[in-house]
Amino acid sequence: MDWRQRINAAGFWRALVQWGFFFWVVVLGIRFGLFVRHFGTGGAPYFERPPGVEGFLPIGALVSCKYWFLSGIIHPVHPAALVIFLTILALTLVAGKAFCGWLCPVGTLSEGLGQLGQRIFGRNFQIRGWLDVLLRGLKYAVLLLFVKLILLDMPAAALQSFLGSPYWAISDVRMLHFFTRMSILTLTVIAVLAGLSLLFRHFWCRYLCPYGALLGLIGLLSPLRIRRAPDRCTGCQSCSRACPVHLPVHRKTAIRSPECLACLSCVATCPETEALAMTPPFWQKPLPGWAFAALVTLLFAAGIATGVATGHWHSTLTNADYRQLIPLADRFGH
Repeated sequence: MDWRQRINAAGFWRALVQWGFFFWVVVLGIRFGLFVRHFGTGGAPYFERPPGVEGFLPIGALVSCKYWFLSGIIHPVHPAALVIFLTILALTLVAGKAFCGWLCPVGTLSEGLGQLGQRIFGRNFQIRGWLDVLLRGLKYAVLLLFVKLILLDMPAAALQSFLGSPYWAISDVRMLHFFTRMSILTLTVIAVLAGLSLLFRHFWCRYLCPYGALLGLIGLLSPLRIRRAPDRCTGCQSCSRACPVHLPVHRKTAIRSPECLACLSCVATCPETEALAMTPPFWQKPLPGWAFAALVTLLFAAGIATGVATGHWHSTLTNADYRQLIPLADRFGH
C-alpha cells in the first residue's frame, strides 16, 4: 500500500467513526427532544428517554465524580453523566486525546468547518507566536476555574445539595433548551465561533475548550503516541504540514503534547514506510488506522456497557418526576 492509499484508508476509518458517532448523538438528541415534548405538551407521542444525552453535562459530571470519590456512591439522578465522563478519562489514559480527535461531536463540527473554510479560501489561517500561546492558555484558565470551584472549594454538603436539587434533576432538559431556544446573544456567539473555525482550524478546541484541556493533560500519561524513526525519515515535513494543531512532528522522535489529537493525519501523510507510527514504547510494529479506530470505539463502548451492566446508567427520576419538572424547567437557575 503506497502513501496515497494509506491516506485514503486512514481518512476513511476516522471519518466513519467521527460522523457515525456524530449522527448517533444527533439521534439521541432528537429522541430526547421528543421525550421532553411529550411531557411539555401532553399530547405528543411518548418516546423513552435516552440516558446518553447526559454526556452533555460534563460540569455536573465533575461534581458527581467528586461526590463518588468522597462517598463511594454514584449519585442516581444522572448516573450516565458520570459513566460517560469516566469512560472518556479511561479512553484518554489508554489512547491519548483520541476522544477529541475521533468521537467528540463538537470537534467533528469544528473540523468540518475548517475543511469548508479551506475550500472557500484555499487555505486555513494560523495564529502564531505569543498570541497563539496566550490564546491556548484560555482553555487551561477555564479548566483551572472549574477545578478550583468544584474539586477544591466545594464541600461534601454542597455536593450533595447540588446533586439532590431540582436544578440538577432538570439539567438535561435545560441543556436541550439551550439548543432549541437560543437567544440572540447565544446565536451571535455561535456564529462568531463558527466563523473563526472557518478561518482557523479547530479554533474552539485549540483555544477555548476546558474539556479538551483536561483530556490533553491526562493524555500525556498514555503509552500510545506518535513516534518517528529518524533512520527512516527523509525530512520532507509532510507530517508537520498535515498536523491540524501545527505540531513540529518532523523534529520529534515522539509526540508528547497536550495538543495532539491522536488523529493519525501525520502518520497517514508520511510517504516513508514505518517512518511514523502510533505505537506504545514496548511495541515496534505500527498500529494500523483501522486497529486504532477499533480500539477507540471498543474502549468507549466497553465503558458504557460497564455502566449499563452495573446498573449505573438509567436515572432514578420517573416519568412522573419529569411530568412535574419539565413545565418548570425554565424557572430553575434564574
